[in-house]
Amino acid sequence: MAQPLDLAAVRSFTNLEFLARQLVEGFITGLHQSPYHGFSVEFSEHRLYNPGESTRHLDWKVFARTDKLFVKRYEEETNLRCHLLLDVSPSMYYPAPGHDKLHFSVLCAAALTTLLQKQRDAVGLVTFADTVELQTPVRSTSTHRHTLLLTLQQLLERPAAPGRARTDVAGVIHTIAQQIPKRSLVVLFSDMLGRAPEEQDEMLAALQHLRHQHHEVLLFHVMDRATEADFNFQDRPYLFEDLETGQTLKLQPNQVREQYQAAMRRYEQELALRCGQYKIDFVPVDIREPFDKVLYAYLIKRGKVRG
Repeated sequence: MAQPLDLAAVRSFTNLEFLARQLVEGFITGLHQSPYHGFSVEFSEHRLYNPGESTRHLDWKVFARTDKLFVKRYEEETNLRCHLLLDVSPSMYYPAPGHDKLHFSVLCAAALTTLLQKQRDAVGLVTFADTVELQTPVRSTSTHRHTLLLTLQQLLERPAAPGRARTDVAGVIHTIAQQIPKRSLVVLFSDMLGRAPEEQDEMLAALQHLRHQHHEVLLFHVMDRATEADFNFQDRPYLFEDLETGQTLKLQPNQVREQYQAAMRRYEQELALRCGQYKIDFVPVDIREPFDKVLYAYLIKRGKVRG
């Protein structure tokens, strides 16, 4: 059984690339030893030779060892194009440095990047808040993966900046939907926090836009469930601050807990329902739980896309 990660310890790693590789290797080992061993996880840099095709790229050294014909795989032989969309708005820095939603998402994105490259899949990264901050090309080379992981490392080291920019998930997704030229898998990490019902409707309409463009979508709804869903605070006065606007509100948690929990349940149910209608894979993720759930969900989705 995987153990929860100490996200604070992640900040002490100066090499996220090494950490991501270790996490993926541990995940793969656990996968083969678990009831999930039926997943088709093949990381070979070769594929079986198909009779009738050119013998130009046959690997004769492998043939000498195995008595089987394998063809060397090259960078352009990618199975999948994947765009990782990472919400880096101020609310993603909740609840505390080193234990926040952004650090969890960065680690998951780094692991997925490593897994994608191992499978010869092409991957690109988009970071956003109110606008797109960064958008990389979609490639499958080792050099590109190294560049992406360095970028993610920089996000780990960037301090929170409350009020820097509000989230505009809808606007960014609409933009990305228009820019992706080929059918792709879009993986989104976000807390999906809208400030009003109409903003939530806009986010869902944007996700539908991706599907209309024939892209597959995997949404990881990243939350600290104990506080953001269950409102699990001690019964004493708190001063709550909106990380995106700086507005504050003083209240006693037990006075609003039931109403808050009911509102969050309605929102999550609506989000899950609408994603189901649009054939979007909706995966609630708790940052206090093991990250393996993210990789399992990705493998399932990848199998569907390739199938």
